[in-house]
Amino acid sequence: MSKKIMVVDDEPDILLTVGQMLEMSGYEVVRAKDGNECIDKLNESETDPDLIILDIMMPNVSGWDVAAKLKENPRWKEIPIVFLTAKGDTMSVGMGGLAAVDYIVKPFDIKDLVTRVKKILE
Repeated sequence: MSKKIMVVDDEPDILLTVGQMLEMSGYEVVRAKDGNECIDKLNESETDPDLIILDIMMPNVSGWDVAAKLKENPRWKEIPIVFLTAKGDTMSVGMGGLAAVDYIVKPFDIKDLVTRVKKILE
């Protein structure tokens, strides 16, 4: 059974590119265009993702807020989070390191992202 990854980003190009690369690498991918859709899909799904790739700067609900909601919920708190974001300042990277298993700054190398995902899911 393949691992399931949720990709959450308000940029359609990121959802498409990251999703396709992960699918080509054998993963099942669920896409969400914002934080609200992420939480809705998690609530609706019978099986949780094995990993969530999460943008920080999104309209309505930020990635920080989504991560906090995930950590508060007993069902989701153990799902690893990888932040994939344009927020590359020192404070964001430091805070992201506390809330996530990895922090990748855009622009990024897609092959590097897939390699890092594989390491996390091993």
